[in-house]
Amino acid sequence: MATSAWIKQDLLKNKIPFEEVQHPPTFTAQELAQKEHVTGHKVAKLVVVMADGRPHGLVLPASRKVILHRVREALGATYVRLASEGELRSFCTDCDVGSTPPLPHWPHINLLMDESMRVQGDILFQAGTHVDGIKVKFDDWFNWVKPEVASFSVGIENLPPRSAYRDDEEGEELWF
Repeated sequence: MATSAWIKQDLLKNKIPFEEVQHPPTFTAQELAQKEHVTGHKVAKLVVVMADGRPHGLVLPASRKVILHRVREALGATYVRLASEGELRSFCTDCDVGSTPPLPHWPHINLLMDESMRVQGDILFQAGTHVDGIKVKFDDWFNWVKPEVASFSVGIENLPPRSAYRDDEEGEELWF
């Protein structure tokens, strides 16, 4: 497989230097980091959530997990949940589920970047398939995408037992 044509076109159109990376199939951003021998802090993953019925793309490092109540606060939303696979298929029709790149391609999906994604040098992300990746300079990506920025994640190493993160009122998981 090869990187989706629209991704390369968007990068070229916006004069973003990039490198295409092919790798064995990966189904998580952390797997991508391991296959490419890159720290998970420099692999950007896109997590799509529904906030009060509207999709939002969350961009964060592979080495971190989303805290939903922080997303709710950052977006000023009443209710936030992870988008279903069916919703992902309907929003991001030109990508394999789980390999959607953190790019401003879908006009109905606003991007919110976690502060921890701000890094020096290159970042890597899936390129629409489970075997293709794109490497770009963080600053080039950030200046093009212009995501909103907030703090809504926690490092994987700092996670308490899953049962400690439950919202008693709604029974909603607060991290994933």
